[in-house]
Amino acid sequence: MSDEQAAALPTGSVLRAIVSTLAVAMSLYHIYTAAFGPPDAVIFRGIHLMFAMALVFLLYPSIKRPSAPGRVLDLLLLTLACGAVLYIFINYDYFTGRILYIDDLTWADQFWTVIAVLMVLEGTRRVIGWALPLTAIVFIVYAAIFTQVKIPVLMEQLYFSTEGIFGSTLGVSASYVMLFVLFGSFMERSGTGQLFMDFSMSLTGSSAGGPGKVAVISSSLFGTVSGSAVANVMVDGPITIPLMKRTGFRPSFAAAVESVASTGGQIMPPIMGAAAFVMAEFLAVPYAQVALWALIPALLYYVSVFAAVHFEARRYKIAGVPKSELPRFSAVMRERGHLFIPILVVLIGLTAGYSAPLCALIGALFCIPLALLRASTRADITWKTVFEALNDGARNTLAVAMACACAGLVIGSVTITGLGIEFTQAVIGLAKDALFLALLLTAIAGIILGMGMPTTPAYIVMVSLLVPALIKLGAVTPAAHMFALYFAILSAITPPVALAVFAAAGLAKTSMWAAGFAAMRAAAPAYIVPFMFVYEPSLLLLVKDWGDQWFQVLLAVLSATVGVIALAGGLFGWFAGPTRAWHRVLLVIGALALIKPGSITDLIGLALLAIVVISQKMAPVKDPA
Repeated sequence: MSDEQAAALPTGSVLRAIVSTLAVAMSLYHIYTAAFGPPDAVIFRGIHLMFAMALVFLLYPSIKRPSAPGRVLDLLLLTLACGAVLYIFINYDYFTGRILYIDDLTWADQFWTVIAVLMVLEGTRRVIGWALPLTAIVFIVYAAIFTQVKIPVLMEQLYFSTEGIFGSTLGVSASYVMLFVLFGSFMERSGTGQLFMDFSMSLTGSSAGGPGKVAVISSSLFGTVSGSAVANVMVDGPITIPLMKRTGFRPSFAAAVESVASTGGQIMPPIMGAAAFVMAEFLAVPYAQVALWALIPALLYYVSVFAAVHFEARRYKIAGVPKSELPRFSAVMRERGHLFIPILVVLIGLTAGYSAPLCALIGALFCIPLALLRASTRADITWKTVFEALNDGARNTLAVAMACACAGLVIGSVTITGLGIEFTQAVIGLAKDALFLALLLTAIAGIILGMGMPTTPAYIVMVSLLVPALIKLGAVTPAAHMFALYFAILSAITPPVALAVFAAAGLAKTSMWAAGFAAMRAAAPAYIVPFMFVYEPSLLLLVKDWGDQWFQVLLAVLSATVGVIALAGGLFGWFAGPTRAWHRVLLVIGALALIKPGSITDLIGLALLAIVVISQKMAPVKDPA
């Protein structure tokens, strides 16, 4: 290649301008379709994928060190990726008119199928690594070589049907995830992140272990904006972790609290992670219904983390931040409280039954005008703010978009081969028809899958292979799906990978292993509650008759709440006061009895807690165990 040809390739400021233009165009396209309705599903999903792949091949170069050959390769792959989608658009009448699995494929059909599959695999690899592409390759190779499915039929499944690349998972990314990520970008750019931090500081900063409680509240709120545990840690952590360390928390515990609180954003309504939208699509229910199911387990999760912080602070006599150093609640609400309105708008819209994408769009459109209302939030708002929010929204969607397209390859291969049915039978056989063993296998598989890929594709793989077995063994369908979602998420705080813990440990300058095990203790109920809501779906607010069962649900929720608090006490060495070793054992046993729904187990749990409290009051412990 000549120097003149190399110089003609986009680089530096030119490349940044191209990327920003594409990103803003992608966001504007999705805003338009949310407002006025999308085109045909395949066209809509194809445009979403084409934007995503173009940005991926520009933003994630094949060779890290800038070079002319690397840029040429990236542009070639970008062209092929766009060509694979455009081939569908150009031949759309042929595409919709042919009889699937009966009409023969032309050489051009086969060529562009191979290109589309390869570009999706490569684009996914660049964004999220090898785990998901390798998983897809294994299933495709299995379907092509080890089954009776003919290769042309497999090609049609992956490229020409809506059960492959252009399937419902990519549709979720295009319809739901893109709009909610945009909503989060507009909230962040309008100053809502600072509101979350100040709001949390004003509420709990001065109490025992205040900075830890600030991390819990602010991270749970910011989870509605970011949707990513690691991103949440990297935004909140630089503020909360040093503050926790300064007031006396151990570095490993500070990292644990931040990572656990940040991870919970994916399961906390009203705006959960991308996988929740996929669940709504799979179950054919409104997203608001999924959010309702998730409400009680999510509250138990955060009550547990909050209790862990409080007990750790009491045990090590960690005070809060002096009130003179904290923002006043009234001042925070007066100056920035109006920035909560977009979240309320989305919540009201979802509750009223409006579509989730429309609610997200309206919420996003509220952000900037509301920020302009007061001088305290107006200063940093310019046209550049809008541009940056549109730019961020598209870029932050790329990982989910590529993961959903690649997950379509897995789903297509599993569906065409019937592997899902075989896997279900294998799981049932391995579990010997015992639901608990099947749940245990699913939990382990979820954590392992989540270590190598984002939550959404990990959940999709579990739904394809494992969840049907749980349902066949008696689990209620929503509970089985929610169980899979929880354990796909928990990999973020479960060693050895634990990406959220790894990020927080770096900020805290502590051992990832120490932080990881502390995170598992702080989030212990999250490993237990999913088993309980499978056996007692009322914890997901799944009841047949509220008139007859409301009291049963209330008791189950109250006993589980006391249970997760007791579990935190047993694991962190404080309850009504310092604990002895046998106190901690009784607290853990009592907690498990309370978390498990049932009047007998509740009475046993309360009796054990009463023994601990009476013992602590009658014979106080100076040095906790």
